[in-house]
Amino acid sequence: MHSDCIQCHQLQAEKLLLKHHINQQESQKIKASVDQFIKSRDKQALSSPEVSRFVHNKIKEATGIEDLYAAEKQHYNDLMMGFEDEIRDRINRSAQPFETALRYALAGNIIDFGPPQAFDVVKTLSEAAAKIPAIDDSKALFEALQKAQTVLYLGDNAGEIVLDKLFIETIHHPNLYFATRGSYVINDITLKDAESTGMTAIAKVISNGDNAPSTVLKTCSEEFRDIFEKADVIISKGQGNLEGLIHERNYNIFFLLMVKCHVIGDIIGIKKGNSVVYHNKINNNIKQTL
Repeated sequence: MHSDCIQCHQLQAEKLLLKHHINQQESQKIKASVDQFIKSRDKQALSSPEVSRFVHNKIKEATGIEDLYAAEKQHYNDLMMGFEDEIRDRINRSAQPFETALRYALAGNIIDFGPPQAFDVVKTLSEAAAKIPAIDDSKALFEALQKAQTVLYLGDNAGEIVLDKLFIETIHHPNLYFATRGSYVINDITLKDAESTGMTAIAKVISNGDNAPSTVLKTCSEEFRDIFEKADVIISKGQGNLEGLIHERNYNIFFLLMVKCHVIGDIIGIKKGNSVVYHNKINNNIKQTL
């Protein structure tokens, strides 16, 4: 794992400790356990989602709080649902509804409490329709979806899920599964978010059965892995899912994300702040390690 990723996880832990008012003695114990967890693993094999899972489990234990970002998740789900009808109208009036809905879905990926930097979701949405992805395999995605018998859409963050829903409405596929996390981690979505935002009305919603902020196949449920294996097209939202699936070359995966750090940007050859629609069957420039 890249040294900058380690620093990012340390900052994430510090932010959560302050957010939940954990006393100094307990905070030091948690930070020491995180450092020890990282040091005890082979850094080449250690993944960012695994560290994030460890950090959140430790702070959950210390606070007794399962959903550490519950208020933020509710706020952004409500905020995006407030914009939902307006954005749907923009998509429907667009000359290219698929492309427009896709760009709004990409813009929604800005809502993320994992990275340390702040974000402006309203500004990002206002620019969404005109923002062309730096890598744009959207034509290949559209064509693949027309042929696919089974589609699996890997969700990411609260708030963002509303824009995913609008994109899925545009895809309009009869056998599309939408996957959530198995339990609470960062501001990632769970089945609860899928129900409250109406995703369950337009897709077959499933849990991946895991509590990493990613899709780590070896720790996902058997039910989820069965669907993953049979999916003709996998749409993977966000950096977290990219980190978990970046080396899974045997599957037909389209990575949709906003690049939020230079580490991911360097791996796929794109500057931070850009969005991408990145097909793993077309692009072969991903490095072997994160």
